Amino acid sequence: MELIQNTPDLSAYLAADEVIDHDHPRVRETAARLAKEADDSYAYARLAFEFVRDTIPHSQDSGDPRVTWRASDVLEQRTGICYAKAHALAALLRAEDIPTALCYQRFDVVHGLVAVRFNGAWHRQDPRGNKPGVDARFSLDGEVLAFTPDTEAGEEDHPVLYAEPHPAVLGVLKAARDRPHLWETLPTAL
Repeated sequence: MELIQNTPDLSAYLAADEVIDHDHPRVRETAARLAKEADDSYAYARLAFEFVRDTIPHSQDSGDPRVTWRASDVLEQRTGICYAKAHALAALLRAEDIPTALCYQRFDVVHGLVAVRFNGAWHRQDPRGNKPGVDARFSLDGEVLAFTPDTEAGEEDHPVLYAEPHPAVLGVLKAARDRPHLWETLPTAL
């Protein structure tokens, strides 16, 4: 599948905003700590991915009722669904000048992940969090995502790479009273 930037300006995939707030002290501190352990940007990207995947539980898996959407809040509260975890990973990567996009898949509901740009190409990564039956890993040599869409069942990969969260995603996150409410309002399309 060919991935398509929704804006041709690569600097948009390095920008900070209300959601991907990589200028926030919590994000900067976390990024700096991880960067000390990495020899290069590839190693840093893998460490940041594993940090988000493994140390921030997916709130549905853990039963946490809190809804987070801002990257710094995800890092502080240590919880989030796929979208929120993607926002946190994007912020950590952008904090170290690694172009990062938000991208989506559609199953019964829309699922969020990121794409990182290395060597002139985008590589999708899924920091959702592993559990039995889910084994997502950081890879620049072929995707190892949490889920693979069944196109015969109408599931799909969305090829568009967004510099900011899709409005349908951000809207439900901001409007949710708690995770059970969020689960009832997750978008089924973009």
